[in-house]
Amino acid sequence: MDELAKKKFTAADYIKFILPSIIGVLLFMIPFKVEGDTTIFVALLASKLTNLIGPVLPVLVLLIILFSGIMTIIYKAFKPASWENSSFLKDTFDVSTFWLIVRVIGMILAVVVFFELGPEALWSEDTGGLILNDLLLSLFAIFLFAGFLLPFLTDFGLLEFIGAMLTNVMRPIFMLPGRSSVDCIASWVGDGTIGVALTNKQYLDGYYTEKEACVISTTFSAVSITFSLVILSQVGLERYFGQWYLAVLIAGVVAAIIVPRIPPLSRKKDEYYRGVKKDITENVPEGFSNAKWGAYMAANRAQESGHIGGFVKNGTKTVLDMWLGVMPVIMCFGTLALVVAENTPVFDWLGIPFIPLLKLLKIPFAKEASTTMVVGFTDMFLPSVIGASIESELTRFVIAGVSVTQLIYLSEVGAVILGSDIPVSFGELFIIFLERTIITLPILAIAGHLVF
Repeated sequence: MDELAKKKFTAADYIKFILPSIIGVLLFMIPFKVEGDTTIFVALLASKLTNLIGPVLPVLVLLIILFSGIMTIIYKAFKPASWENSSFLKDTFDVSTFWLIVRVIGMILAVVVFFELGPEALWSEDTGGLILNDLLLSLFAIFLFAGFLLPFLTDFGLLEFIGAMLTNVMRPIFMLPGRSSVDCIASWVGDGTIGVALTNKQYLDGYYTEKEACVISTTFSAVSITFSLVILSQVGLERYFGQWYLAVLIAGVVAAIIVPRIPPLSRKKDEYYRGVKKDITENVPEGFSNAKWGAYMAANRAQESGHIGGFVKNGTKTVLDMWLGVMPVIMCFGTLALVVAENTPVFDWLGIPFIPLLKLLKIPFAKEASTTMVVGFTDMFLPSVIGASIESELTRFVIAGVSVTQLIYLSEVGAVILGSDIPVSFGELFIIFLERTIITLPILAIAGHLVF
């Protein structure tokens, strides 16, 4: 450490840290209004691209999912020697039998939905049509820009600086490195999928352990402020946004403290991806303040950052990883989950155990509210759609708050997590979802009673 502390940096090194980091913050973390809507620059770019190539975009998404499925089948069946020598092809298409099945199902469903084949329950605008023609179209562009632009946040020292500044808060309270706060902020002002993409990249690069990556992706991939307002508007309570969002923040923090300390997250291993750990510490050595150590680590990271060729190569790999690995998974899990939610009473049955708890918390229309408690696992918007017709403002307040703090939705963040390299299974996601629901529900109920 003493030898490291003697290392000197030039003004150019600090500029190399500051300028790209400012660009990254402007791209991912600064919300602004465009035509009355609040957004961030990356989301605006994604929206513009989606509008520009809108007519051909469904075809592109279909081809990507077909390519992923077919190439995975070929690899698993024949294992071509030339592919074995390519780390990218091997990492992308050498998957377990389970994920092979998921990709094949996703491929079949994409074809069924695109051509509107078979039962309407599979391809309607509330099920497969929502996934293929809405969610995946926006994610296509978000993945594209995030893949190439996330390095402005990750590769030039910003995470090192933030990590040194916040490690005294994040470690004791959330058992996480300080740099993880950036993942949360990126989700909070932008999109939960961006937070998951950032976390996955940091995990693969050796900055997070398995446990840290699992905790961050399931606990800190927060719903954006913009979409939170959309949820509250759906239940007709926009005028209570301040009180409601404060309650959501408190509930979210409490869940973030408790859930990582209980199974399944508490059982995750503190091991790095493939045993490779980046040589980085956020502990402040003697003689340094947090700010000075953060600046030192940031300048060191900026000095070591790659050139434009590596930037483009890594960006391309990241984009293809997300397109080929994540999109088929979202198509599979998202569609099947919405089909179950829209056409069966399964989630009504799963909500029955919540009726006594809702009655204990004195929530009016407990039976009607119970159906919204678990259905959010399929899609974040469904609880507010179902709950919008409930007469009690208190009940709608609680339903909207719970739906936002549950975080894990198979039509979006949940499927992205399953499609990433972060080691969380489908069953574990559902357990974490239930834990978050049980923890945040009483807090939001108390807040609701204080407001109404």
